[in-house]
Amino acid sequence: MAEEEPLVNLEKEDVAVTEKVFVEEVKETSRIALPMIVVTVSQYLLRVSPMIMLGHLGELSLSSASIATSFSNVTGYSVLFEMCSALETLFSVLWIFTDKLLILMGQDPSIATEAGKYAIWLIPTLFPYAILQSLVRDVFLTTGDFFRFAIPSAVMVCLEWWAFELIILLSGLFPNPMLETSVLSICFTITTVHYHIPYSFGAAASTRISNELGAGRPQAAKIALAAVIVLSATEVVLASITLFVVRDVWGYAFSYENEVVTYVAEITPILCISIIMDGTQAVLSGVARGSGWQHIGAYVNLGAYYLVGIPAVVLLGFVLHLKGKGLWSGLVAGTTVQSISLSLVTGFTNWEKQAIEARRRIFSEKLAGKNKFIELQDIQMLKSEMKL
Repeated sequence: MAEEEPLVNLEKEDVAVTEKVFVEEVKETSRIALPMIVVTVSQYLLRVSPMIMLGHLGELSLSSASIATSFSNVTGYSVLFEMCSALETLFSVLWIFTDKLLILMGQDPSIATEAGKYAIWLIPTLFPYAILQSLVRDVFLTTGDFFRFAIPSAVMVCLEWWAFELIILLSGLFPNPMLETSVLSICFTITTVHYHIPYSFGAAASTRISNELGAGRPQAAKIALAAVIVLSATEVVLASITLFVVRDVWGYAFSYENEVVTYVAEITPILCISIIMDGTQAVLSGVARGSGWQHIGAYVNLGAYYLVGIPAVVLLGFVLHLKGKGLWSGLVAGTTVQSISLSLVTGFTNWEKQAIEARRRIFSEKLAGKNKFIELQDIQMLKSEMKL
């Protein structure tokens, strides 16, 4: 019997590492990422503009809207993100009682009351958001693969998302909640706006790496990884330097209160470190998604944020009384652990093995699709025979 042909012919299909190939990969990654950056940043700016206007109305308005937004993200948007469910009705009922729930959690009554009013106006946004999430799901041909990859991906995203929102809620427990919540919400807004840039690079990396692995080209996948790391590293360093240079004035974009602007300037160095670490993990998380490591990413996020980050937040913010700076520093500790962990996972990856597994998944999906097509043909033939 003739020797069976290998599943992936690496020697014939892969590419050599050259400067020209690397430059072309940088161009291709940029071409994929740029439209995503424009779209995602533009979409998020729709949420930033109300925060800017509320910030200029006063600390109470800004802190109340921030608390309401964090509460709605934790109890609604994050759950619908990545994997749609039919819980929007339950969430809308829950948001009606936002003020009472926040007071029960120990938040300032004046902030909780205003946050409750803001949350009620967020209820209508749940339904189109849920519809949008359901429109981007293609789950009918490979339902098993969907649950195997989508659920860990959703958990991976939510664990990180909840950790950031949690510090906004915790900031309302300090003696001066309006100031602390206002400043941290400004930092969170800037971080999130910037996050969409490395996140888009990560999405581009996910696309390029998954495509190359599926084509049986592990060397090309590694080139794609190197290209996106160079692009992201350059961007986060430039963004951090720029933010540090304008640290004394950029707070005025959100508030005219001198104490808010001064506090923002003091916390900006920590914010710059956060941007670098968060940008690094955003790209590596995209690599994890493209390589099918969603479950590993979920475990990393769980350990980084809830075994390291949140305890550090409590220690620095409440035990050592560093307040808002302590909360954000604790979060930076969690993000640093996350970035290091994902870097180790990526560095020790056997890309040849990943290419073989990716090809096997593709062939399995094609076979499942063919089987379903054959079943539909059999049903049609059976119906024709019954009519005869």
